[in-house]
Amino acid sequence: MRIFLFIYFLLTSLVSDEIKVISYNIRYNNPNDGKDIWENRRNTIVDFVNKESPDFLGLQEVNHSQLLFLNSKLSNYSFVGVGRDDGKTKGEYSPVYYNKYLFELIKSDTFWLSSTPSKISIGWDASMERICTYGLFKSKANDKVIWVFNTHFDHIGDKAREQSADLIISMINKLTKPEDHIIITGDFNLSDNSKPIVNLQSNFNDTNKFLKKTDKTYGTFNNFKLNFISKNRIDYIFEKNFKLLDSRHVFVKTPEGRWASDHNPIIAKLKF
Repeated sequence: MRIFLFIYFLLTSLVSDEIKVISYNIRYNNPNDGKDIWENRRNTIVDFVNKESPDFLGLQEVNHSQLLFLNSKLSNYSFVGVGRDDGKTKGEYSPVYYNKYLFELIKSDTFWLSSTPSKISIGWDASMERICTYGLFKSKANDKVIWVFNTHFDHIGDKAREQSADLIISMINKLTKPEDHIIITGDFNLSDNSKPIVNLQSNFNDTNKFLKKTDKTYGTFNNFKLNFISKNRIDYIFEKNFKLLDSRHVFVKTPEGRWASDHNPIIAKLKF
């Protein structure tokens, strides 16, 4: 019996040192998406998340109706985040979901990607409000703490994307200590050779930096085109002070063979 208990607690401690993270732009609830409307995709996305059972899940393009649906189906999770248009429920969220049975929320906040990050605002040459939501979490298994940041950069403003990367790096440096464990998820709307991504790569580990454009799973934006191999890697997971165990882009399709979103999710496995 003692041997069994020793093995059980040993395995538990090993598992608690591993963290699974998913970043996924789920495409906002657009009634003009034809066969790819949210109602035709949402159960596939929920099934994918529940099957993968990540510790943390950074989603992008989530409007309030989608958030309510996800909350009703992801029973193991709580979230932090606000709508970007009013700081409450209006506009898209960039929520951070976390397994509420494994992690305790210490604090959270959202800042706007602009020169006035504490106010609801549009930054620089961006087309609309853009945000970064973050949370500080403590593992219930070993009391280790993790910062998780989730964002969605503008798709038009070049200056906005450069400044947004600078702002996130600055905010993380302000909030955290050099030895802290940090995860950043998001749709950055930038290729991996762009100045802002190179800037982020110089401060954090890009978990899929090893991928080559010739890899079939390189791209993360499929644009709902069937049988389409994307060469656009615009979604990322960055980390700091973890050991990277595995990271990959995943293809998720509905039972009808259509994409579950116009983006492909990223899964990263990390270890303290």
